[in-house]
Amino acid sequence: MNFIVDDDLWTAIGDPTRRRMLDLLLADGEGTATTLSEQLPVTRQAVAKHLTALDRAGLVHVRPAGRERLYRVDPAQLARAVAQLNAVGSTWDGRLQRIKRIAEAIERNNKN
Repeated sequence: MNFIVDDDLWTAIGDPTRRRMLDLLLADGEGTATTLSEQLPVTRQAVAKHLTALDRAGLVHVRPAGRERLYRVDPAQLARAVAQLNAVGSTWDGRLQRIKRIAEAIERNNKN
């Protein structure tokens, strides 16, 4: 199976804090660095840096709202990440099946 893995996308969602932020944004619809920091064990400044990484990867859209910036998950980019994860999973399933067949063949040959 041929697919292109977006390293920037996976770097962005590879961080557990960022994944939790995506979960919160999906549950709430949108949020600010302040509202997210109130729900996470990190500072508002750290949340802002994580949001910048998510924005660079295209996982969130941002719009100004007074003195704050509102962030919302980009469903198309999130769907792209899910598709890549499924493709990677399928590829590894196939590899593991081949390894299993090789190991079984070696075991059969060793018994003979």
